Amino acid sequence: MTVLPDDGLSLAADFPDASREQWQRLVEGVLRKTGATPDSGDAAEDALATPLQDGLATRPLYTAEDVRVDAGLPGAAPFVRGGRPEGNALSGWEVRQRHTGTDPRQVNEAMLADLESGVSALWLTVGDGGVPVSALAAALDGVYLDLAPVVLDAGADFAPAARALFDVFTAREVPRSAALASLGADPLGLVARTGSTDGLDTRLGEAAELAAVCHRDYPGVRAVTVDALPYHEAGGSPAQELGCSLATGVAYLRALTAAGVDAEAACAQLEFRYAATADQFLTIAKLRAARRLWARVAQVCGVESAAAAQRQHAVTSSVMMTRRDPWVNMLRTTVACLGAGVGGADAVTVLPFDDALGLPDAFSRRIARNTSAILVEESHLARVIDPAGGSWYVERLTDELAHAAWEWFQEIERAGGQAAALGSGLLRDRIAATWEARREDLARRREPVTGVSEFPILDQAPVERAPRPAPTTTGGLPRVRRDEAYEELRARSDAHLAETGARPKVFLAALGPAAAHTARAGFAANLLRAGGIEPVHDPETVDAETVADAFTRSGATVACLCSGDALYAEQAEAVAAALVGAGARRVLLAGKPREHREAWQRAGVDEYIHVGSDAVAVLASVLDRMGVA
Repeated sequence: MTVLPDDGLSLAADFPDASREQWQRLVEGVLRKTGATPDSGDAAEDALATPLQDGLATRPLYTAEDVRVDAGLPGAAPFVRGGRPEGNALSGWEVRQRHTGTDPRQVNEAMLADLESGVSALWLTVGDGGVPVSALAAALDGVYLDLAPVVLDAGADFAPAARALFDVFTAREVPRSAALASLGADPLGLVARTGSTDGLDTRLGEAAELAAVCHRDYPGVRAVTVDALPYHEAGGSPAQELGCSLATGVAYLRALTAAGVDAEAACAQLEFRYAATADQFLTIAKLRAARRLWARVAQVCGVESAAAAQRQHAVTSSVMMTRRDPWVNMLRTTVACLGAGVGGADAVTVLPFDDALGLPDAFSRRIARNTSAILVEESHLARVIDPAGGSWYVERLTDELAHAAWEWFQEIERAGGQAAALGSGLLRDRIAATWEARREDLARRREPVTGVSEFPILDQAPVERAPRPAPTTTGGLPRVRRDEAYEELRARSDAHLAETGARPKVFLAALGPAAAHTARAGFAANLLRAGGIEPVHDPETVDAETVADAFTRSGATVACLCSGDALYAEQAEAVAAALVGAGARRVLLAGKPREHREAWQRAGVDEYIHVGSDAVAVLASVLDRMGVA
């Protein structure tokens, strides 16, 4: 091994420190070359920022000046850096697998297989849409209840499900001091899911009673869950998800303390559930901000102990899961799981890649549980305590998200609290507005969905799964998915394929050599496939003399011109006229030209497709014109 001499010289000695102003001036120069003329260095920096939800933005550069607050130490208030000093370094996060079947024998087999293969906790749907409460003991047959925590998701049946679980503890002779579970009492979450406040006061009282029993007799059991998933799954933003969870948690603290449970014990009885998305930095910041915000609530309630540290269960987002090309969901859930682990979640549930299609099979459950196993055991992600801590970007994003969430939480409190905000429609309306703005970004592909709005595969065989039992309770906040608008288009294409034996087609009229038309032909083909439309690019190039015959042979009824602006200026008018003469019901043009538009429209060009255009509206109109129902 070569040892460098210690001569006191630094490798960076000849490189002077650069200032932010110098960097901004360099950015200004680059932007001017693109035609932009920013007024100042700050404006140049703003031009490179990426907008996020909640009025936040990702800046192109972060420095130590952007960190406005001290995040503290891991395991110490305000718990931004984790609820425990050791983080997940000792054994990794709790790998919590979800089970939603109704057959207790099949569910039992699946749960035992998961436990034998690396899962450390079970999340079980009981009652409506899950295992019957009366069959809970059978479903848990063979499960060591003092080793594997059981998390119940029983909806309105949380009280009888909890009693049934206590009976199982007794029958199995599990010492109360050794029992591990979460009873999942969440009356306000039930209101969000069903839209009904009937019996809310009774359920809040039952939750408080369970909390008192757990505090007194079962130190390893938590009674109450603050589930923020209904707000995320309705299309809410990260700040809205956090604000709703805070308002719900505060409502439960009020109910528990009114029933005689002291504030510290009440905090210890709560577990918070959040969505983890494929935006890993927002996921990291959201979990860190959630702990900081809850620590503030606990402080106001006089809780200064470790009970003020928020217990967090992160679940990979169902909103991001796609039904087409579901294999890509493995990548999404891996990134989401990474964000949850880095963000300090105590327990992580990775939804199987086929979750949007129905009941997952053994293979998809295996991939889901192994996602955590690889990140913990092979990537050693949990060995570093708060690996994102000290990142100027993450610290600033955590702070900004915490402030946005706190403002929303205060608005809910001013409206009378979480129950009142749910009943008045405040939450529904505000979340709906947020989702509508996001739908616009999805439609215009500003938020691309791989395999759906970008790079779809038309001839991919569908993945089929047994249908998941539908809950009998309905109403409440809607459940949305990023792929829903494109899924409707693809369903129309599938029906056309089943009826006629072929997919709807659009003829790509490519003008000039490949160098001139390839980029826009590729863009048009990608966009058309997102709507289930088959692009026909044969022959390689056409002109006004040959396009009519080529269009007729293609079997298409709609055409799209593809080329560069120079060739458009020379040929687009004549080619469009020839296409109309050949019977084209609609003529598109790929690009956003500034000149000749009126002449081209007179010749037959109906619409222009380009980056930022409303892809969903264009595709729907094309299918309509083709007569595809």
